[in-house]
Amino acid sequence: MDEIEPTPVGKFVQALRTRLRSDDRNQHCLLRGEISQWKPYASGHTYFSLRDDGGQISAVIWKGRCRIPDGIKDGQEVLIIGNVDLYPARGQLQIVVERIELIQKIGALEQQKQKLLLQLRQEGVLDRPRKSLPALPKHLVIVTGKNSAALADMLQLSQSRWPGIRTTVIGVTVQGDRAVEEIVRGLSVARELSRTNIADSLEVPPCDVVIVGRGGGSPEDLWAFNLEAVARSIAAMPMPVVSAVGHESDILVSDLVADLRASTPSHAVECCVPLIDDQLAYLLDCEDRMVLGTLRQFNDARSQLQQLRLRLQLAPSKGVSHAVRQLERLGNDLHQHTGSVLQHHKQRLAVLANALQISHPRRVLERGYMMGVDHEGKVISSVAELNQGQTLSLQFADGEADANIDNIRQHEEEI
Repeated sequence: MDEIEPTPVGKFVQALRTRLRSDDRNQHCLLRGEISQWKPYASGHTYFSLRDDGGQISAVIWKGRCRIPDGIKDGQEVLIIGNVDLYPARGQLQIVVERIELIQKIGALEQQKQKLLLQLRQEGVLDRPRKSLPALPKHLVIVTGKNSAALADMLQLSQSRWPGIRTTVIGVTVQGDRAVEEIVRGLSVARELSRTNIADSLEVPPCDVVIVGRGGGSPEDLWAFNLEAVARSIAAMPMPVVSAVGHESDILVSDLVADLRASTPSHAVECCVPLIDDQLAYLLDCEDRMVLGTLRQFNDARSQLQQLRLRLQLAPSKGVSHAVRQLERLGNDLHQHTGSVLQHHKQRLAVLANALQISHPRRVLERGYMMGVDHEGKVISSVAELNQGQTLSLQFADGEADANIDNIRQHEEEI
């Protein structure tokens, strides 16, 4: 048998590309699907994937080849017309787009995701109280891809942060048709490990925190974490669950139902596993603060006792002398005030007595005047009050005398 000359890979790929381009069935293909990984570049070219439940294919829009609808983004459903091509550098099939049109704002897969989120919110799953992470986990369970780079990073980081921490890895398939089933199974195993009787039989502490996730990938690769079975399994876990799927820009349903969302698997480990050096420093700081606090309280109590003792020693004599001085001051004030008031009233009484003495009728009679009084004791102040033959009593300063009225003469008023 003659020896066959091997074909270089580049030559083979180019030949395959020529065959694809020459087949009319691969030209002007009409396709319908959902936009994923939409990435316009500075060169003017745009790369993306077109997908649905049955598969996906890469696509490219060369600069100036066709009009791109405004606002196009991931998750939108589109119709495209394009040609099948082979990208030689990667040996990857792709569609070179000649025309692209939006069918609706949100693609079917994204619609399913939004519908699930709405349902979970209406049920209160998204708004339920979140469980707090343990300060120092006794048993960390990681549900992630078997032999994945993300798992290797998480194990290395957890041991460097807290050497010897109890960690159980439940390896599952994280993408593809079996991904949902296996992720749910892994979470179920973690739930069993949280039971005291199961943990005791395995001679391990009960699981008190779970990390579920995987490394980065396309939206299709991560889609299992957007499905209802995984979301409800996470929400039903009795211990806190940290969702760590993809990169920081990936927001999945699992992130929204978990007790905590970590931007990456490594970040999840940082959230769950404390640094042993930080904990030791914290304990030493607590010890120092407790000692200092105890000493400060003791010194404060001793100072207060000394002050109380001094106050008790000085309080009686100091208080009595202060009271005596206050009473003396009050007594002097009262004496001065009383004397002033008495003097004022004494002077006023003297003035009133003098006025009474001056206005008394006897003082008038002593000055040589006489007062006439009728038989009823009424003082006669006018001749109009007299009657002829009337008997009056004439009162003098040193006695009185009776008189009969014989003649009455009334003076005329002087003008």
